[in-house]
Amino acid sequence: MLELTQEQELIREAAREFAVREIAPHAREWDRAEETDPGLVAKLAEVGFLGAGWGDEYGGSGLDTVSYCLVVEELGKVDSSVRGIVSVNNGLVGKTIARFGTDEQKGEWLPRLASGDGLGCYALTEPGCGSDAAALATRAVQDGSDWLLSGSKTFITLGSWATVALVFARTGEAGPRGITCFLVPTDAPGFAAHPIKGKLGLRAQDTAELTLDEVRVPDSARLGELGQGFRVAMSALDIGRISLGAGCVGIAQGCVDACVRYASERSAFGKPIAAFQLVQELIADAAVETEAARLLVWRAASLADRGVTHTYESSVAKYFASETAVRAANAAVQVFGGYGYIDEYPVERYLRDARVSTLYEGTSQIQKLIIGRALTGESAFV
Repeated sequence: MLELTQEQELIREAAREFAVREIAPHAREWDRAEETDPGLVAKLAEVGFLGAGWGDEYGGSGLDTVSYCLVVEELGKVDSSVRGIVSVNNGLVGKTIARFGTDEQKGEWLPRLASGDGLGCYALTEPGCGSDAAALATRAVQDGSDWLLSGSKTFITLGSWATVALVFARTGEAGPRGITCFLVPTDAPGFAAHPIKGKLGLRAQDTAELTLDEVRVPDSARLGELGQGFRVAMSALDIGRISLGAGCVGIAQGCVDACVRYASERSAFGKPIAAFQLVQELIADAAVETEAARLLVWRAASLADRGVTHTYESSVAKYFASETAVRAANAAVQVFGGYGYIDEYPVERYLRDARVSTLYEGTSQIQKLIIGRALTGESAFV
């Protein structure tokens, strides 16, 4: 896909205007305070961003995946912490419920997620279990017609803001076949969230450690089939990686735009630094990689819209876009010089926010193994 429709262009422009009006004036303040204004959630819901991934029968705005990526890119261009609210609520949680949920589960949760009356979090990562997701230790033990969940999760985006958590727990044998997913209300007795502060980047984004102490949920809270939780988790990540890739494109484009403006205004040796060849090289390299990353994201998104398997394409897009964002942000700090090292300008925040994108939803190394498995037919995970 190389050309956007008129409707998609309008969606991108609307997202850009929203980001400039509602987010940009506050991004530095929220970063310093390590907290986004919770009042922004209602504004994101009002413009349809929180329910972008599903249809209006469940309160969503029903955007196609490419259009959704355009929204995420524009948010990421201004503030990745806010982008994370939309990405997690939509891609990792909402779309997963829409795909695997029963009619009752979809009717209960999706309208709330779309309206901002509730938010969702994706609780997979544990203190002792990151890239090796199949080794998780959180357990769910059957008690009559209920389940009792016990364990802990960490680095959970929206963990202390969420009203529902997708909790992945072991219900059977060791390995991926013994995992089941549950929809757990965060106000359930025994469920607690502890905010994580002092992060290098995404400082304004809510991140938490979760603890579950015999949290009781009915069997009707099970999302998907018993023992199929790992499949649910990986399906969510296939979509989530497209969204994260789009957010990384936003960071990279923000860096390019900031560099062009600054280099045109800043003078040295009697002329704008934009006239210097090595400055142009830094900007040109970032611009070219950003364009390539965007097209990789759109390719994966268009496959998702057509219902085509896209695990390989999502990993390619996430890997390249996240590494591009880091390189673009590093180049931007170089162009800005000393001013790039303070938060008067956004490029230092771009660098801090970009860095984690090579770690979560699968590290760059994990993406390489997924790509390698797809190309060779050989798995490095076993």
